[in-house]
Amino acid sequence: MKFSENWLRELVEIQADRAALAHALTMAGLEVEELTPLGEGLDGVVVAEIIGAEKHPEADRLQVCKVDAGRGEPLQIVCGAPNARVGIKVPLATVGASLPGGINIKAAKLRGVESFGMLCSAKELGIDADASGLLELPADAPVGQPLAAYLGLPDASFELKLTPNRPDCLGLYGLAHDVAALFGSHVKTGEQAAAPVTGDARRGIRLEAGADAPRYLGRIIEGIDAKARTPLWLAERLRRSGLRPISAVVDVTNYVMLELGQPLHAFDNDKLHGDIVVRHGRNGETLKLLDGSEAKVDPGFLLIADDKAGLAVAGVMGGFDSRVTDDTRNVFLESAHFAPAAIMGRARKLGMHTDASHRFERGVDPALPQRALERATELLLAMAGGKAGPVLVAENLADLPKPATVVLRRARLKRVLGIEVADAEVARIFTALGMKVEAQADGWQITAPSSRFDIEREEDLIEEVARIHGYDNIPTSTPAGALTLAVEPEARLNELAVREQLAARGYYEAVNLAFIGNDVLQRWGMTEQLVPLANPLSADLAVMRPSLLPGLIVALSYNRARQQERVRLFELGRTFRIAAEAVARKDAPTETPTLSIVASGTAHAEQWGEASRTLDFHDLKGDLDALIAWGGEPDRWAVHADGLPGWLHPGRGARVTRDGVTVGYLGALHPQLAKALDLGADVHVLELELEPVLARRLPKAHAVPRFPSVRRDIAVDVPEEVSWSQIEQTVRSTLGGQLKELRLFDRYSGKGVEPGRKSLAMGLILQDASRTLTDDDADRNIREAVAALEMACKAKLRG
Repeated sequence: MKFSENWLRELVEIQADRAALAHALTMAGLEVEELTPLGEGLDGVVVAEIIGAEKHPEADRLQVCKVDAGRGEPLQIVCGAPNARVGIKVPLATVGASLPGGINIKAAKLRGVESFGMLCSAKELGIDADASGLLELPADAPVGQPLAAYLGLPDASFELKLTPNRPDCLGLYGLAHDVAALFGSHVKTGEQAAAPVTGDARRGIRLEAGADAPRYLGRIIEGIDAKARTPLWLAERLRRSGLRPISAVVDVTNYVMLELGQPLHAFDNDKLHGDIVVRHGRNGETLKLLDGSEAKVDPGFLLIADDKAGLAVAGVMGGFDSRVTDDTRNVFLESAHFAPAAIMGRARKLGMHTDASHRFERGVDPALPQRALERATELLLAMAGGKAGPVLVAENLADLPKPATVVLRRARLKRVLGIEVADAEVARIFTALGMKVEAQADGWQITAPSSRFDIEREEDLIEEVARIHGYDNIPTSTPAGALTLAVEPEARLNELAVREQLAARGYYEAVNLAFIGNDVLQRWGMTEQLVPLANPLSADLAVMRPSLLPGLIVALSYNRARQQERVRLFELGRTFRIAAEAVARKDAPTETPTLSIVASGTAHAEQWGEASRTLDFHDLKGDLDALIAWGGEPDRWAVHADGLPGWLHPGRGARVTRDGVTVGYLGALHPQLAKALDLGADVHVLELELEPVLARRLPKAHAVPRFPSVRRDIAVDVPEEVSWSQIEQTVRSTLGGQLKELRLFDRYSGKGVEPGRKSLAMGLILQDASRTLTDDDADRNIREAVAALEMACKAKLRG
């Protein structure tokens, strides 16, 4: 919200200087993001008229101007502005003046011609950023008058960074109520007088959008002069509020929007056909907007239409075909209330952001349309003439929001703030904010104005007292009370421990948005059970992420594009999926805490002690093993080469299970996906459900074994496709409790082993808790293990 300081001071008395005003607004939650002084140091700058202009004899781009400054003899000024011409009135900095940019005006010779002063642009005067030419003043500007007095300077442009819950401050009158409360003054409101009705032009209005558009007002004004010049005072207020003056009609609607906070729109009445219809869009319907873009709407959009076609996207932007031009003679002014939910996100969906949508999607006072329409009519009649017809009203009162009535308890106010605020001060604050106050035995009953959508409960009222009374007036005190410490379950690791473990292994944590684009997921083949957003921030963030990997890979690519060859990232976050039947039942999506890792480059950081090599599958498998070991139950985990998703390399990937249930995947990216993402072949990924990783075996004390263990080593010849996890599970299930440990210590393929097979050597540690195992016991266990391997894994015992 940008506004002129002088404009605000006209609406409310402020007994404070500019710095104090800025500080008070910020401390009240209306942060002053930027404050730009305007027109300071303009002593010696006057209104002047160019009465003669000739080409400079020595420079093609310069003119020698004769300027009337109201001081007798005309002054000779050399000027290079492209719009310098006879008859216009412009600012003149006379000799001795000092401009805001540090320019001191002296008599000088330019290319041999004397110049006694400088004709100025708005930028040189420090009142605008326009440096394209001289600042042209209205034809009735009094020659010789100090420019500061004529333009109402000095002034300042305030820009507030408002939170979404304060749409009432998007209009100067709404902001004035807060300022009045802060400085103990009153808003100079006064009732808006109804404009004189001198015409009888009417047009029907039909509301067909239900609660999305419960109030719509309009008025036809005939015989206006659309080319009428906007008064200087109004144009300057617009300019200092960040808006360019355009035309009389547009400037009036913008001015009323800034003053009251109610967006308005004007149609060329002669281009309308039949009734005005407020309805939802239709599938496939398109509308050319004022900026020339083509809007594709659907039933989620509100449209202003006539009996023939759409005229405007309600609350966003008007249509091109019904716009007001210099040839317009009759206008239809609209002023409406739209439900915030009906406008929210529609402008973003069209790839735009407008002043109207900014206000409507946050909430505009439903009582403002009548007042705004009368104010706009008053200004337009004064500027462009014409005859105003009657106000045309269509409304569904039952669908209009009702002012909230909330009880504030005196004891609750004191307890939350920690101080006692006088009853008279509380009543003053709420009255100044435009609220209705009724005293009760234990507090107050407060009725918020229709503009304050944010007042819903007692805490909202306490916040109002705190920010207006002043946070500086609330003493800082240490809270007292007994704190209940959370009990950390022993059977579950802390997430922080996982983060520390991965950081210790050289990974950096990344945090990505929970949203992602459909096109990215299609590239990964993740197209099922997706959760689309009803109101996405952009097309690139239209779906809740079903996996952390796409976002992590984007971060990896970003780092590699900036010469980071060795990248190791991890993320802990939630992924989101929903089954088709859950959508039909309107169930909530399933949120799964997830751990993901991406890595590329060399296996180890550059060093002298070990030769450099590229990261491979087994390096990431080692990181997985380290995580699993923390839980103390590595025997419950296994990896398998089957059932891989399409984004994993079919020969360098694995499915990770716990207790036989798939909990994640590990391996290199599929070559086709890596190529599509412009990545090399060295990118490896891991994604796991987080809860199985956090599960931990409770520590239990066991007596030191009384009987010795026995070790037997065997080597088996198995098919290449048989994984170690299959062999391990087979041996463990066969030997049961007597097998204490199984160690794989060698793998061989080549001479002496058939092609397509491999030799695995393993050590079996056998032990019984009740007796010493004999050689016969050990031999029997080995025979049973070998027999099970022959049957389940097609193994052969090697000699």
